[in-house]
Amino acid sequence: MKASTEVVCYKYKPLKDGTLPLMLRVTKDRKRKYVSLGLSLHEKFWDFEKGKPKRNCPNKEQIERLIAAKTAEYNDLIVEMTTQQREYTADTLVSHFRSQTQCGSVVELYDKLIADMKREKQLGNAEVYKYSRASLLKFTGQRLQIPFRNIDTKWLRRYEDWLRQRGSSDTTISQLFRTLRSVFNKAVESQLVKRDYYPFDAYKVSKFDTRTKKRAVGIEDIRQIIALDLTEFRPLARLARDIFVFSYFGAGINFADIALLKYGNIQNGRVQYIRKKTGKPINFRLTDEMHAIISKYRRGSETDEDYIFPILDRRIHKTEQQQFDRIHKMRRNTNCWLRKIGQTVGIEHLTTYVARHTFATVLKRSGVNIAIISESLGHSDLSTTQIYLDSFENSQIDAAMQNLL
Repeated sequence: MKASTEVVCYKYKPLKDGTLPLMLRVTKDRKRKYVSLGLSLHEKFWDFEKGKPKRNCPNKEQIERLIAAKTAEYNDLIVEMTTQQREYTADTLVSHFRSQTQCGSVVELYDKLIADMKREKQLGNAEVYKYSRASLLKFTGQRLQIPFRNIDTKWLRRYEDWLRQRGSSDTTISQLFRTLRSVFNKAVESQLVKRDYYPFDAYKVSKFDTRTKKRAVGIEDIRQIIALDLTEFRPLARLARDIFVFSYFGAGINFADIALLKYGNIQNGRVQYIRKKTGKPINFRLTDEMHAIISKYRRGSETDEDYIFPILDRRIHKTEQQQFDRIHKMRRNTNCWLRKIGQTVGIEHLTTYVARHTFATVLKRSGVNIAIISESLGHSDLSTTQIYLDSFENSQIDAAMQNLL
């Protein structure tokens, strides 16, 4: 006897919120098996006679598409089993798809990739994927246990519309979609979904405007920030300004690398360190302004292994995860104080990034090779900025840095 499938609104086990779960009922040889669709709705939105959502049901089209997709999966397998004259039961049909879902659903692959990144100490990338996963879970109402082939161009457009309704910028949307596309590519590589279902050929992520707004400030602004009296502010405000000024005079060194700087990184009047993000060596002259900032935080008993700034403590932040979490927290606090400092001197959106961008702008105006530093010095990809900076002649950078004030 051939199996049959139908979707039912399951009255007998209402959820805590009063909604009823939607179940796919598989029947074979008078035996029934129920499969949750991961959806639930109130009784008033379901047509029990026709077995489908009513016209006034919220998200009616999305629910109907999911029902059609799930029913088609089972019906296709039933036809395949029948054609090949293979024995099967309602249990074996359900077990077949459960094994596929466990290893091939969207959320499962996200979890695997995030775990792999954490294990390989790629904590920054892991945070990007966690952010994408959290966004998708909110969009789907915590129902991301879906196969990749459910994600088509219509699904992507609905996700884009949802993000825009929440006020997300093109830059944020682009990052989320590029991450999702990367996960989908890995699903194709792992044969979790056929290439035929790939939606990103038709749905172009490149359409989003991700050009970074220019955020450099002028030299006079820098002078105001340095001269500002912060005695009435909290110590964290003074630390935030010192980090900003250190970054500006320090070849645009970013916050993470400032946090990781140790006294051993200062050799013969120069700062020498390995860029955390790219693994590239960076080398620049220590200016008088930077000397003064470093002196503020000296206690007199430091060794080469001690951190310069009071961001990390090697006795406390021992693991890479502890360091990452602390840097993330302190960066957020630092930017919060910098915005307040910026408002005091009439600068909008002052952040550590502005120090990097301003240094880059000064380099451009100082005649450093435009072909090398033009757009890569703070426009679309600031990581490229630091990759290129390490290839400059030290004398080139030193000469340019004479013009910082």
